[in-house]
Amino acid sequence: MPRLYPEDPVFRDDVGAERTVWEALRDQLPDDVALFAGVGLQDGATEREIDLLVAWPGVGLAVIEVKGGHVTREGGTWWQGSGERRHPIDPVHQVQDARHVLHELLSRYGLGAARARAAHVVALPHVYVAQDWSAPELPRTMLMDRNDVASAAGLVKHAIDGHGAGHLPLDEPALEELVEYLAGSFPSQVEVLAHAAQFEDHLDHLTRDQARMLDHFTWFNRLQVVGGAGTGKTWLALEQARRRAASGERVALLCYSRGLGRYLQRITQTWKAKERPAFVGLFHDLPIAWGAQQGADDDVNFFERILPARLGELADSRPRTELFDTVVVDEAQDFGEQWWPSLVRCLRDPDNGGLFVFLDEAQRVFGRDGVAPIATPPVRLDENLRSTKQIAQLCGSLRDDVTRPRGMDGAPVRLLDVPYERAIEVADDTVDALLEEGWLPGQVALLATGSRHPLQVELVSGAGHAGYWDGFFAGDEVFYGHVLGFKGLERTVVILAVNGFREAQRARTLLYTGLSRARVLLVVAGPRGEIERIGGEGLRRRLARADLRQPR
Repeated sequence: MPRLYPEDPVFRDDVGAERTVWEALRDQLPDDVALFAGVGLQDGATEREIDLLVAWPGVGLAVIEVKGGHVTREGGTWWQGSGERRHPIDPVHQVQDARHVLHELLSRYGLGAARARAAHVVALPHVYVAQDWSAPELPRTMLMDRNDVASAAGLVKHAIDGHGAGHLPLDEPALEELVEYLAGSFPSQVEVLAHAAQFEDHLDHLTRDQARMLDHFTWFNRLQVVGGAGTGKTWLALEQARRRAASGERVALLCYSRGLGRYLQRITQTWKAKERPAFVGLFHDLPIAWGAQQGADDDVNFFERILPARLGELADSRPRTELFDTVVVDEAQDFGEQWWPSLVRCLRDPDNGGLFVFLDEAQRVFGRDGVAPIATPPVRLDENLRSTKQIAQLCGSLRDDVTRPRGMDGAPVRLLDVPYERAIEVADDTVDALLEEGWLPGQVALLATGSRHPLQVELVSGAGHAGYWDGFFAGDEVFYGHVLGFKGLERTVVILAVNGFREAQRARTLLYTGLSRARVLLVVAGPRGEIERIGGEGLRRRLARADLRQPR
């Protein structure tokens, strides 16, 4: 039985014509086909309805207009009924118009189904039409009469194959997008919260499926793993470090961002002693731990040139027992060009020692262009495991390559269209609204793209960076942060306050990084026009399906 939308449709009083055709298709179509009934279309002031729509993977789309009772065609005019109730109809123009409106909407929103072959069919399930009959506007092969109902599915496929406009068959991703677009719903808040709990439980199972990929890593000593947000890179980096340490190697697990570094430390502290890496933390903390002097946080020259050079010198002077068999780097796109040579010198075997790096080129938010010294072609991750389909698809519109959403369906992305200068204010109000809806404080993060939220400044000033991030991992309160410091981290709900960008050339990268931090619900507060301009046409099409809300 095909997928039915809805499962038990209510048909109009047309003497059973639509139900007759629907039941025939229901009983004949393959399981992977989607059958829609009563599809309403609204394109501006234009309203149309498709009686039945068949979406057939590997074949295409069929828009079906059903006319019941006695239907004839005389002198180029179609007639329905008899006697005083006889009236002219135009089923061919009606179904053609509905197909064109559907195609226009699919194209406007950038859905793959717009490129699939599509045909229209007129179904007259109560009359017989000779097989040799034909009309200029409707070949016999695009008309279903009473006899044809018994082979309705075959006629539909033949109509698409023989008359479908377009060149491509309907593929599975395009079908899923079409189902989401036509049959998607706005769930109640109770459903959203229940779904969030279910999705959180589902995430670990999805990510752990990737463990078998690590089995293949044992054949390599140097490897790059490249993937978009949500593809499980951090989990793989942790697991690779754990496995190498458990095998008896001395391992360093490194990253750049403080928040991610603290996360890696907290996770590895829960492991058995023999599984823990010898060093876990920030790249620049390693030379400090080995005796380098600390520099000012805002001294770019110190972190980009002086400290990397000092690390190499310190590595050359360390006892071999303090060097590493393997170095694992997460969010490796953050590393500068001069960091890599010094990092390799930290290996006991600089030429052949283990080096595993995990990165997302689309998240180069710091403007560094360092490249890991690894000649092996990268392993690419192409499935977003960590976000709902709605969030994954929105983020995917900002990437050049394709990342397939593997998460569950979720709530639409919420959008509050406000100027840059109001983004923080509106985001603060949204926090209150979300808590009123039933979300827990520890599920919510508010991230800024421009100037930092005043509460973030206050918290870091009072507790220091370590205390600030420990507050995040405690998961008891709403977290206030900045996109730059939140890379590699996630929360169930993220409010992205688009309050400007410090550097225009990296606005798109920051936007992508911020949007991708949410697992279940994403709320965007900022100027819609500017967001769409920065994100491009793909993002604009995705935001056209967002839940547009008015600020409180």
